[in-house]
Amino acid sequence: MLQTKQGISWINLYRQIRQLDSLSCHRILMSNQELPTPRASHSLIFVSNCLVLFGGGSEGGKHLDDTWIARIDSDIRVRLKWEKIAVGSPSGRFGHSCVAIENFIVLFGGINDLGARQNDVWIGQVSFQDSLSGGVTLSWRLLDVSETISPPPRGAHAACPTDDGMMMLIHGGIGMSGIRLDDTWVLVFSKDHHSGVWRELVTCSSPPSRSGHTLTNIGKNQIIMFGGRGRGYEVLNDVWLLHALSCEGEWHWVELLFDLQGPQGLVDLPRVGHSANLIVGRKLLIYGGEDSHRHRKNDFWVLDIGSSLLNMNRKRSYISKGWTELRGIGDKPEPRSFHRACTDYSGQYLYIVGGMVDCLCQPGGLPGLRFDGGQFLLEILLRV
Repeated sequence: MLQTKQGISWINLYRQIRQLDSLSCHRILMSNQELPTPRASHSLIFVSNCLVLFGGGSEGGKHLDDTWIARIDSDIRVRLKWEKIAVGSPSGRFGHSCVAIENFIVLFGGINDLGARQNDVWIGQVSFQDSLSGGVTLSWRLLDVSETISPPPRGAHAACPTDDGMMMLIHGGIGMSGIRLDDTWVLVFSKDHHSGVWRELVTCSSPPSRSGHTLTNIGKNQIIMFGGRGRGYEVLNDVWLLHALSCEGEWHWVELLFDLQGPQGLVDLPRVGHSANLIVGRKLLIYGGEDSHRHRKNDFWVLDIGSSLLNMNRKRSYISKGWTELRGIGDKPEPRSFHRACTDYSGQYLYIVGGMVDCLCQPGGLPGLRFDGGQFLLEILLRV
C-alpha cells in the first residue's frame, strides 16, 4: 500500500483531508537577484520537479516572451532560485494556455501586444545537466500539427490534458474581433509527442461562451470547467463536467448544480481570472479572481465532487453540497486576478505567481491596478 512521507496510507490520508479546513500561506524567498518581472495572464507549470514560467502581459500592455525555471527542493520549498532560459522560445504573448503532459509542456494560443490571436502549438522539455552543477534548462520546439483542421486563433481560453497524456483539450476564449467562443477541441498527440492532429468535439449539450475560465482534469477521464466571463460580459459561477463515454473518443458535457446557500447567506462564487487546481483527495481548489465589479478576491474555495458524480447521462446533475471555504493563515496573498497557480505532484503544495492587484497609483490618487511579481507557497494542512 502506498505510504505518505509521514508513513500513513493514502486511504487514511483521504479520510483525514475530508476534514480539511485551512491553508498555510508563505511568501516565497528568492535566492538570486535576477527574477521574473511582474506579470499577469502568463503560464506557470510544475513538471519534472521544476516550476516553469513563460510570457504574460506587463506594464504598458506589453507582452513578454521570457522563459524561467526554478528547481524545487523538497526540503526547502519556500526559497526559489529562478534561471532565465536564453534559448529560442515561442513569440511573446499573454492569455495562452500551458499544460504538463508526462515530461513535456504544451503551449497553445495567446494574444500579443498588437492584439493578434495565435493558434500555434509549442512543446517544451526540461533537461538536467550534470549533478555537480545542478543546472537545468528547457528547450522549445514548434509542434508539427496537421493543417486539415485546427481551432481558430484565440487567447484567454482554458486547457488541460487527459489522463493518458495523449490528448490536450481546449475550450472557449476570446477569438478574432473580441468574440467569446464556446467550442471544445482536442489535440491528439503521436506516441512520441512530435506531431498532433486536432479535432473538434461536438456534443448534444455544451457550456455557453466564455473566457478567463478554467479546465481541470480530476482523473477518471473527467474534467471540470468553472467560471469565466460570458459573451454579455457577465461573470459566471457555473460548473460543468466533461467526461469520456467510451474509449472511442466520445465525450459528454453535464452541468453540475449546487446548493449555494451557506451559513452566512449565498456563497459568493462568480469570478473570472481565478485559478483552479486539483489537490489531495480529488478536490478542486479555487483561488482569487475578480467579480463583475472587478473586485479582486483572495478567498479559497474547495469543490468536493469525487463521490457525488452520479447520473452522468443527464444534461444536468444536482449536488446538494459541494463548496467549502478554507481559511488562509500566515502570509496570505493580496487579492488578485489573472495570476497563475500550480500544485506539485503530491497535490499538497500550491505555488502562486503574479497577477493583477489593487494599488494607489499616486499618493492620494484614485485606486488603480498594477502587475504583481509576488510568489507564494500554500500548504494544505492535513489533520494527521
